Amino acid sequence: MTHTSRHHTNFTRRQLLGALAGAGLTAGLPWMPAHAAADSSRRILVVMELSGANDGLNTLVPYADDAYYRLRPTLGIKPGKVRKIDERFGFSPGMTGFERLYKEGRMAIVHGCGYDQPSFSHFTSADFWRTGVPNGGEPYGWLGRIADAIDPQLTPNFVVNIDERQSLAVRSARHVPVVFDDPERFMRKGLMNSRPLLDTPVAGNQANASQQFLDEVASSARQASTLVRAAWESYKTPVDYGIQSVDLPKVAAMIHANLPTRLFYVSYRHNAFDTHVQQAEPHQRLLTYVSDAIAGFMKDLERIGRADDVTLLAFSEFGRRAAENTSLGTDHGTANHMYVIGKQVKGGHYGAFPSLTDLDEGGNLKYTTDFRRVYATLIEGWLKHPDSKGLLSGEFNTFPIFG
Repeated sequence: MTHTSRHHTNFTRRQLLGALAGAGLTAGLPWMPAHAAADSSRRILVVMELSGANDGLNTLVPYADDAYYRLRPTLGIKPGKVRKIDERFGFSPGMTGFERLYKEGRMAIVHGCGYDQPSFSHFTSADFWRTGVPNGGEPYGWLGRIADAIDPQLTPNFVVNIDERQSLAVRSARHVPVVFDDPERFMRKGLMNSRPLLDTPVAGNQANASQQFLDEVASSARQASTLVRAAWESYKTPVDYGIQSVDLPKVAAMIHANLPTRLFYVSYRHNAFDTHVQQAEPHQRLLTYVSDAIAGFMKDLERIGRADDVTLLAFSEFGRRAAENTSLGTDHGTANHMYVIGKQVKGGHYGAFPSLTDLDEGGNLKYTTDFRRVYATLIEGWLKHPDSKGLLSGEFNTFPIFG
């Protein structure tokens, strides 16, 4: 849901929007063609959160490093089973989609991503990644701040968060995102006896400015939910996204419908990657699902003619400990990979792979890349906003992933 910049006398705009969100008004202002938006750029960023702390060492396997197998005598994936992409690394056995994307030059792998004074709490660390300001108490998300910076005109439906509830990553001072889970059931919630009031437009001008604002947002909510449902109902694809599509067909449907959304946020199953016990088979299945879904999404973008316009970032809130545990799983760790995927991406390895023999006192990898370098790269290199320093509260050198 987005809103206008009008101020009102009785309540603040955010108080009003908070009340509306509590009433189920999680929709945006009316759609407008992309060419009518203030920023005419067609570049789109899709962010996928792999919730639960994905085990990076068993995702991109350092099969040429003997230390990996010493740390993981049982969980270590043998070289003969790895989908090798070069002389050092290979993907988990089921990740055919990732292997293909990398070999086609459309995947940048950034090694050793983390931050100072790491938290081992899922909730705390996830919030650090979602705000882009670790240990900083930032109230707004990094994507929300991007939206405010690159779209001060508050283009309707500029930010979409596909989930059951809004992520901190898209919380904004001015934009309020469209938030939904199932497009077929995306509508304003209300009791049966209140439906006529919710669904009927209010005629005439309102003398009270706050009431007028409420009426405008209510109208916007109706239109946004209608647009999302229409986009989904009209979307048909022959592309196979695999067993679990991770909401990416919903993103493709809205891109295909030419909604002016520039920022999408999706999450793969809350804490699905928290693999403390008997990790091997369940983790490989999860990775196969993610790999198939992202590869299918990229193929679908080619089909609809938008592959040049979309970049996807996949990340997890932290990695796993370097050594396997006694339950044949892995415990909470630190550094991890980030994946930047798209047709405009200059594929390859970026950043330094952390040492498997020089671990910290807790047996964790020492991070080599501040994850905000990747955010800065996306802000400046992909979205073409020059001030990543202002958005991320610090200066972070970008990678030459674009251009």
